[in-house]
Amino acid sequence: MTLAIVLAAGAPAGGLTTGTGEPLTDRLADQLRRAGADRVTTVADLVELAALVDTVTGPVLVTGADLVAHTAVLKHLVTSPVGPTVALVLTDPPAAGRTVVREERGQVVDAGPTLPDATGVFGGALRVGADDLPALAAAARAAHGAVPARTAGVLPSAGGAAGIPAARTADDTPAAGGVAGTPVAGGRAAGPAVDRLFAALTDLGTLTFAHRVRLLVAHRVADPAGLAEAEAALAGVDEDRAELRLSVKERDDFFTTYFVSTWSPYVTKVCARLGLTPTGVTMVSVLFAVVAAVLFGVGGRSALVAGAVLLYLGFVLDCVDGQLARYTRHFSAWGGWLDTMADRAKEYLVYAGLGYGATHAGFRYGWALAIAAMILQTVRHMTDAWYGVLHDEAARRPRPATPAAGGIGGKLNAASTRVQADTGSVSYWLKRTVVFPIGERWALIAVTAALFGPLVSLVSVLVWGVLAFGYTGALRTLRARWMWVPVLDTVDATLHRDDGPVAARLPVVRPMGPLTLAVIGVFGPAVLLVAGLLRSAGDGDPGGLRWWLPVALVVLLVAGLGAGAAHNGPLDWLVPAALRAGEYLFAAVVGVVGGVPAWLIFGYVFVLTVHHYDLTARLEKRQAAPPLHPWTLGWEGRSVLLAVVAIAGFASLAMATLGAYLFVVFVASVVLAWVVLPARATRAAAVPARGGSPG
Repeated sequence: MTLAIVLAAGAPAGGLTTGTGEPLTDRLADQLRRAGADRVTTVADLVELAALVDTVTGPVLVTGADLVAHTAVLKHLVTSPVGPTVALVLTDPPAAGRTVVREERGQVVDAGPTLPDATGVFGGALRVGADDLPALAAAARAAHGAVPARTAGVLPSAGGAAGIPAARTADDTPAAGGVAGTPVAGGRAAGPAVDRLFAALTDLGTLTFAHRVRLLVAHRVADPAGLAEAEAALAGVDEDRAELRLSVKERDDFFTTYFVSTWSPYVTKVCARLGLTPTGVTMVSVLFAVVAAVLFGVGGRSALVAGAVLLYLGFVLDCVDGQLARYTRHFSAWGGWLDTMADRAKEYLVYAGLGYGATHAGFRYGWALAIAAMILQTVRHMTDAWYGVLHDEAARRPRPATPAAGGIGGKLNAASTRVQADTGSVSYWLKRTVVFPIGERWALIAVTAALFGPLVSLVSVLVWGVLAFGYTGALRTLRARWMWVPVLDTVDATLHRDDGPVAARLPVVRPMGPLTLAVIGVFGPAVLLVAGLLRSAGDGDPGGLRWWLPVALVVLLVAGLGAGAAHNGPLDWLVPAALRAGEYLFAAVVGVVGGVPAWLIFGYVFVLTVHHYDLTARLEKRQAAPPLHPWTLGWEGRSVLLAVVAIAGFASLAMATLGAYLFVVFVASVVLAWVVLPARATRAAAVPARGGSPG
């Protein structure tokens, strides 16, 4: 249930009348209801707002009384999926008393009356998530005192909630004469109360995401002339057409931008009219990818061409599901998680089809190429995810007063920022394409499979993937050393390392660092895998290397010696990817020396990737750990089990059984997380409502 609050205090436009004769505040209240607010109320000052916020438990939307905007703007703010607390940010010229903001990676990192490096202007509206409501109440009281929240002497409240400022030196009205921006006691400008509220909320360190207005119209007005101008701007925009265009990502990859998004909005419109859900479209895209994979496996020119066409159409639908969610504003945690998991599952099923097709066509190592492509892409995705988390954490940290040049890392960071800002340039598109994003991967697979066959397609994916991994890895390493953000220490490192009970009992070796230990762990399986493949290529029996499995396992377990150490090095964000590489390579080694069928090795590693993508998706979506995660045994526990049974001569049985077990645990965890536990929470929340309040 969303409560919308119109904050009239200090807003010079509070008494303005629209062109239809309706008070601006009344129209704004009606728009808020149509945008999704369950209840709308107007408060006179920040003290009243704080008292009201203390009584609610759901999200709160706060707006000033001077906002003129399309209803869609408010709806997008109410339904924004980027985070629990979101602020409207405009590109209008800053006016006296208004709050300006500085953003980095979509996060508001600073706000106040004046900022030397401001990137936008606060739009007079923000949505605050339930967990941030104590901070909102504290910010309201601090802003009422007209002193910065971070220096207001905030004291714990009687109820143990967020603090109450020790000093109050001004009320919630403009300074004498009614001129916004006149300084008052404490140094905070006496502009509209909503501006002071937002600045105080930022002072308290609340993580706030920026929602920028694109294509639609939103302005803050101060007089009848400004109101008339803003209303004319609103009337000049087709709101539905703008929303359809907004369903397309503002920045996407080259192939997606020019070969998909040019026509996918029309498909999105049709899907919306048919009443399809984003999840339904996702399922259809999965079906297309599965059929394409089957056709790639069947082989033959007609089947390969048909598979390529279906793969392209499946990718179009993969874009449409997100566009449909943005167009209809139907977002959910389940839908976001499912979309991430489906994307990876589709891609790897296509690899399986290509691997089978290449093997069926007479190439001995078709499945090996498919396994290599899957391992490479998964390790790359792990580095991508953690590098994004690192950048987000770096954006939240305060800038030094005098930034250091940073050597080559700092220069690379500055160069990357310049290229990203030069949207549409050759360098911009080269930078976005060379990293081999999903659109380019689908396009490469479709074209090469249709023209040359599965073998060339897999080799192409591997070659471009290795080059992209080398390029991004080198540049990100240099930039990360310059930023020096110990991101793994900000989360549950044990969870995201995927450590199990064995790692928890290993001694801790601190001097070498967890990344060094993880990289050492990769070498054992890698060397033995190369030896096994070379022996197999020479028509030898790789089974003779079975007795080297304990050695490879011991080297792999070296990575576990860093489990209990602090992950605060500049490159420790690479640890999860290194652990994934070590486990996947060890599974491949067990398969090669144990005589396991190649398709079974692929299937086992596929289940491992699904398990690890589940962790990554939950990290990116800020969701709780899988409920059955302890049952997955940890990377080292799974590797020990495989090694022991493989040495005993039952590698295929071990891999099939353990893979099936992990898949069952994954499915059960999904059902628990997305069906059972939410249903229990709903029933628990409904019990007090049926029984009434005690007493």
